[in-house]
Order: sequence, then structure tokens, then C-alpha cells
Amino acid sequence: MLNKPFIVSKMKNSLLLFAALLMVCGGLTAQSTPKRPLKPSDVYRLQTLGDPHISPDGKWVAYTLSSVDSAKNKRNTDLWMQSWDGKESIQLTFSPDGESQPRWSPDGKYLSFTSSRNGLTGSQIWLMDRRGGEARVLTDLKKGDLSDYEWSPDGKKIALVISSLPDTSKSKTPKPIVIDRFRFKQDVEGYLTQKTTHLYLYDVASKKLDTLTKGKYNESSPKWSPDGTQIAFVSNRTADPDRNGNTDIWVIDAKPNAVMKQITTWTGRDSGPEWSPDGKQLAYVRSTSSENYFMYDQSVLCVVAKDGGEPKLLSLALDRPVSSPLWTNDGKALHALVSDDRTRYVAQFTVADGKMTKTLTGNQSIATLERHPSGSLLAVMSNPQTPAELYAAEAGGLRRLTKHQEAFLAPLALATVEGFTSKSKDGATVSNLLYRPANAVPGAKLPTILFIHGGPVAQDEFSFDLSRQMLSAAGYAVAGVNYRGSNGRGLAYSKVISADWGNKEVLDILGATDYLVQNGIADPEKLGIGGWSYGGILTNYTIATDTRFKAASSGAGVAMISSLYGVDQYIMQYENELGSPWKNFDKYVALSYPFLKADRIKTPTQFMVGESDFNVPSVGSEQMYQALRSLGTPTELIIYPGQFHGITNPAFQIDRFERYIKWFNRYLK
Repeated sequence: MLNKPFIVSKMKNSLLLFAALLMVCGGLTAQSTPKRPLKPSDVYRLQTLGDPHISPDGKWVAYTLSSVDSAKNKRNTDLWMQSWDGKESIQLTFSPDGESQPRWSPDGKYLSFTSSRNGLTGSQIWLMDRRGGEARVLTDLKKGDLSDYEWSPDGKKIALVISSLPDTSKSKTPKPIVIDRFRFKQDVEGYLTQKTTHLYLYDVASKKLDTLTKGKYNESSPKWSPDGTQIAFVSNRTADPDRNGNTDIWVIDAKPNAVMKQITTWTGRDSGPEWSPDGKQLAYVRSTSSENYFMYDQSVLCVVAKDGGEPKLLSLALDRPVSSPLWTNDGKALHALVSDDRTRYVAQFTVADGKMTKTLTGNQSIATLERHPSGSLLAVMSNPQTPAELYAAEAGGLRRLTKHQEAFLAPLALATVEGFTSKSKDGATVSNLLYRPANAVPGAKLPTILFIHGGPVAQDEFSFDLSRQMLSAAGYAVAGVNYRGSNGRGLAYSKVISADWGNKEVLDILGATDYLVQNGIADPEKLGIGGWSYGGILTNYTIATDTRFKAASSGAGVAMISSLYGVDQYIMQYENELGSPWKNFDKYVALSYPFLKADRIKTPTQFMVGESDFNVPSVGSEQMYQALRSLGTPTELIIYPGQFHGITNPAFQIDRFERYIKWFNRYLK
């Protein structure tokens, strides 16, 4: 009996020591847990951040965060709020219906958003009191589809953008779709009838809705003047807007029956109006070309007096696309985003003389800018190792505000990303990106996939790219090629492929392939190629030109160009770039060589497409699949039900990655 307390005490001490050892060992185990490769199911874990807006007092940023419910196979978007000092992150909504377009009331007391929650058939504006309480619906729009809105400076009115909707009256027999427009198809929207989009004025107190614009035209991008008396907007009011892209900036008094005034007269495209702080000028971007169609173009930063006149072209000499203009607080300069050779950086342009100063650069991609009351900037930024997060752009550089991606990144070993430059057969210099697997053996030749971007007027940037990271995680070196036609290298570099598809781009892809082989990066016997949209189109062109690729995956592509006139949404491009088929059929036939010479293709090729794609319809993939199947070349066709040009169903996104990897593994490993 006398020894029991001693024995118990000794046992306690032993247990405590054992527990301590377990904690230490557990901690060491946790710290040494190896990182794993990315896998397709990680799609369920990746969140998407967007649409940030700073509160009037500058203390908070409201934004959207989209997450996937794997059980329901559904993506849902909620509202979050981040403190400017970076210390607090608060989820504001939890509705399964989703919320979007957060906007602060001018007094900062309310946060508004759009949602069709609680069984509503269409989106309405909701108000959430910052002091607490459940959100309440503000508008009660009976007809039409609300697509955009903006508060007046005094908070008493809201400018709404509402589209008319087709007749949805209940009937056992659906009504025929009657088409009488030149351009009658658009991805996601479907067949285009005579639906119009107009501006309306909503009185917050009385809930009265007044019409601002009328007619057969469409309006967008409303921006209130600082004094709240006028609204600038964008509209194409040419005789037949379906036949051109000639949008202009207009201004109208913020009252019913007001007469609108045209501010810009450029026969190209003008868009994105932003009032100067004193309300005397408007900044905007316009196309470089004055032609009424501009596939291969880039935006120029402009400033014009609020009553019109000759604009100042601040960035014309830069020869790079400029977007997202924001005035400085004193109105003497503009911040803007510049796309330049695999990056998007922030620059400042002096209004008086157009002098440009780079203010935020590096191997990264800035997607969104917002001005803080202090004069600092809010940026949405990503880099090859980090999906998009919010950052404060201050004098000392970037200060990270949100950390939503940390849980996603924690267990992953991602590919390293580097730039490289290749030479094409005709001497062109091409900028590219290379993804090396995290576990790659230094100096070893790797099975390599050329994964080609779409557009074509786009570019591969030093940003987070889930598709290339996923392929690299499967053990492949992956290359992105900024072929001619891409932006970020100047207008001439982009325009050179006009009406000459599948020529110089293929030379650039093959030049990048040669570089990878000659430098001991790629195993020449294990080369693959793939891409989506124009990347799928170029995959078809490339495998019809060169047989060195052992496997290919062509997503949402086409090859029989001569069969696409009137089938997809690009009627203006056909008419303006290639001409009518009955006048220039030889050109259409020449551009259709992957299909018409399909017997040259020896590469086993996988074709994928969305069933409801009106951008590059499924017929393009079906034709190529049928051709290769008829010829006996290994092939398969995957059609995703109910999907448009972009695959948005999370389960289908995972399926696509799994099929990519399985297909390439079959032929490259």
C-alpha cells in the first residue's frame, strides 16, 4: 500500500514522458512529410478569388471566393471581406445559391451583391448591413436579366444593366427560335434573337425603376460622374452592330428621357470609361486599328474631354496591350496593366505627356487593379507557384492580404517554371515557358508535352496554370509556346498570322520543340502535343505537318475550316479576314489542310469538346475523329454533355485531366 502512490506517480511520469516523445516524433514526422504531386482530384480543393472592391473608408476589401462542393459536384460562390491591414478575413455569406458582384454603398454602411437565392428566378440586388443582420433583397425586377450595376456617388440611385429575356411563358410545346440577325450564335448565350441590353435608373428609397436607354442597341459598363449628374457607358450604335465591333463611349444625364451624347468617334473599338476625379475627363481604352473588326489588335490607353474632342493616345508608342485604367487621386496620371512578354505589370502614365513609369514588375501576372483611398493599389496577382490572391501594392512593393491558397498548396510539390527563347525555321524569335516536374532528375531527358494556349491573341504568362502543372505532376516536361499571333510582343507579331492560320504558328511550335530536344530537355522519342480552342486547332495543324509527336490531345478544335462558315460564332472573322467562301474558297480549302490531308497524320490523337459549344462547335472535333477512325489511326472522341466552350462542371474537369494523363501515358511512357 505504501508503494502504490510511488508506482502511480512513476507511471504518470513515464506516460508524460512517452506522450512528450510522441509529440516530438509526431512533430518531426509532420515536418518531414514529403510533398506529393498534384492530382486531378485537387480540382475539388482549388478556390478561385475575384471581383475585389475596397470600402470607402479603405479599411476593408470585399470579394468573391468560389469553392467546389464535391458531394454535389457544384461550384458555389460566397462573399468574403478582408481587412486592409491583413489581420482579419471574414466569410460573409454561406448560401448554397451563391452571391456575386459585391459593391459598397458610398457611405460604407452597406455591402450590396447580386443573387437569385431563396428560389428567385433571376438575379436581384441584395443589401447587407455592415453592422450585422441577414441580407435583404432590394430590387424586385419582374422582367429581364440583371448583368451589372453601379451606385450613384450619393447612394440614392443605382444604374442597372438589364437584358430583355425571351418569352418563358409555360407551354407544353416550346416555341420555335426565330432568327433574323446576321450574327446569330454566341457560346453560352446560344442562338441570338433580338434581345437588347439597356441602362435603367433605380431609386433606392422609392424603388422606382426608370428607363435611360432604348432602341435596338445594347449598352454596357455604366460609370457615374463624380458629381452624380451623368453616366458614361459603352454602345455600338452603327446601322448594323452585328457586322462590326465599333463601340463608342457615350454620356447621358442621369434622369429619364435624357438625350445621350457620343464622346468618341473612332471607327474601331472604344471601351472601359473611367471619370477623372474632377469629372472633366474620361480615360478609356481603344483598339489600335480603325477597322471595324479586330481579332489581331491591342488596346491603347486614351484620355478625352468629357464633352468629346480629340483624345490623347497615351500608350500608342508602347506597342503593348494596356487595360484596367485607374486615375491617381490628383487626376494627373493613370495606373494601368500592361501585357508584355509573359508578364502583366503595373505602369503609371502621366496625362500631360504620356510618360510611362513601370511601378510593379516581375515574373508574375497582375489580373485586377483597384485604387485605395490612400493612393495605394489593390491587386489580384498570381505567379507560377501561387494561384491568385489579393495584395496591397504599396511603395515597398507587394503585401499579401489573403491566404486562401495556403491549404491547397501545403501538400503539393509543384513544377518549377522558367522562361526560354527559341528560334523558328524562318528566323523568328519566340518566348516560351518550361515546366519541369518537381521530382525531375537533373540532366535527364524527359517525356515532353507541348501544351498550346488558345486565343490566338493571348499569351502564356508567369501565372499559375493548373493544366500545365497537372501534366507536369504526371512526370512530363511541359512547354507553353507564345507563337506568332500571341500578344505581349507587339501588334505586328500578333497580326502576322491573319488569314494564314497554321503556318507561322506551327513553325514556332516546331522551333520550340527543336530547342527542347537539342538542349537535352525533351526525349525526342517521347513527344506529345495538346491544347484547347486555338490550342486544339494548332494541335491539328502541327500533327498534320510533322509526324514526330507520339501522342496528341486536341480540345475544342477544328480542321475543316471550309465547313465552319455560319456554324460557329465567328462570322465577322470569316467575312473580314478570309472573305466569303463563294469568293475565296481556295483560301478556305488551304486552311483546311489537317482534315483534307488527314492521311498524313500518324499521331494517335484524342479529341475533346463540350456538347453545347457554339465557340468552336463539336462538329470540328467530330470530323477529325471520324477522319482518323476511317484511316485506322488510333483516336478517341470525348464529348462533355451540357458543357460550353469552357468545361465548368468540376467532375468533368477532373475527368479531362485524367484522360489527358491516361492518353499521354499510353503512348509516351
